[in-house]
Amino acid sequence: MSGKASDNRVNSGRAKMPIAVLGAGCAALSLAARSNAFSSHQFTVIDPETHVSGDHIWGFWAMPWLDHVTSVTRKTWHNWRIISPNLILDLSSKTHPYCALSRHDWLTHCRQRAKDAGVSIVQSLDNLTPEQILDSRPPMSPPGALLQHFLGYEITSNHDVFNPDTAILMDFRCDQSRGVHFIYYLPFTQRRALVESTLFSTSLVSEDFYDKAIKHYLANHLGCTNYTIKRREQGVIPMARLQQRESDLIGIGANGGAIRPSSGYAFSFIQKQIDQISNDAKPGKPLQVKNPHSRFELMMDQIFLDVIRRKPSL
Repeated sequence: MSGKASDNRVNSGRAKMPIAVLGAGCAALSLAARSNAFSSHQFTVIDPETHVSGDHIWGFWAMPWLDHVTSVTRKTWHNWRIISPNLILDLSSKTHPYCALSRHDWLTHCRQRAKDAGVSIVQSLDNLTPEQILDSRPPMSPPGALLQHFLGYEITSNHDVFNPDTAILMDFRCDQSRGVHFIYYLPFTQRRALVESTLFSTSLVSEDFYDKAIKHYLANHLGCTNYTIKRREQGVIPMARLQQRESDLIGIGANGGAIRPSSGYAFSFIQKQIDQISNDAKPGKPLQVKNPHSRFELMMDQIFLDVIRRKPSL
């Protein structure tokens, strides 16, 4: 028989191995969007939700394995700054700018690419017989873990107030009484920015604490008092080695160790992990998932987190 192989078969005629992916967050949909790179595996994403809801901004530094993200990135900064009461540190890179990506835009983009590649997105495992299940649902946090928690507003001002050429990754000129606290703000234009109050601590604070910190920062450091809140985002990221949700399933993304414990960054490492899964894929074999962080990196992260927990004033 001649002709092109069907979508669910490899060129040799062997049926593709059916893989179910639980959850439809960054890891699951990023993997599904790149399903054409897997000639021997057929993905089905299991997601009770039927659409992408909510939005966050994900930050990362541009790396070679992120070239496929460039077209969706909202903004990049070749300059960024870290500020303390006694020091301003300006950093820059021509080749590895800091990037902002809308969660909603990325997941919508991935959903469409996945569907175009023939990936089914269904609401349950009913009537499916996968040979392997990958679990991208959120992992479990160990008791007493240090937390990175934040509240942010995307705002518009009625006058030019922001410098869109420089991202402020950490500004420590704020209340330090509740933990390591900094303002993170990304200026998209001279009149629009995301401004977040972020803390590292073992306990959460009230929304009023974040709100006051943001308002104080805008008024006292940027002279911005007249603005409109267009969107808010809030989150809690455990800064620890997280426990896989179900030990008998293969975790991917955050559930597969992709979150960097010392920073809470995950997007870049999720994409790196998917590259590894694709590169290691073998016909007729279950997919192998590796932690994208080395043992040395995780050891150094643990030392850093121990210092933050015990001596936050340092």
